[in-house]
Amino acid sequence: PHQVVVIEGEQYDIDKADGCANERGQRCITDTLPKEIHIMSDKEIIEATRQFAATIMTSDTYKAYLYQREKIKKQPELYEKVNAYRQTNFDLQNETDSDDIFERMEAFEKEYEKFREDPFVDGFLQAELAFCRMMQEVYVLLAEEIDFE
Repeated sequence: PHQVVVIEGEQYDIDKADGCANERGQRCITDTLPKEIHIMSDKEIIEATRQFAATIMTSDTYKAYLYQREKIKKQPELYEKVNAYRQTNFDLQNETDSDDIFERMEAFEKEYEKFREDPFVDGFLQAELAFCRMMQEVYVLLAEEIDFE
């Protein structure tokens, strides 16, 4: 079937990528893009995404995360405890039907308070949090820039 998109009240033909009006007089979606933007194929977008991922891996935030991860992995027992902490934290944050969630979160924080004071643990968790926040900003920006509901 023929696909049309409406942008700000204007109809655009998304089946055509040649930038010219179609036979029904509708403008092509490419008419809304600045002329310097290259229309990419799906394959090109996948490759650009791979390049973007490589760029992310050169960031100071990602490098700090890798450094801290490798440092803590040298202590397998501690790394195992960190993963148990992370899993419990994740489970608590994603629990939806608990009336006592605040009490459980408080108990969790108290239980792991001393554990979090370990410089290896704290360094890793801080680096992980910084990287997660950076990636969250990337996801939010993508969602805002792409008209997808």
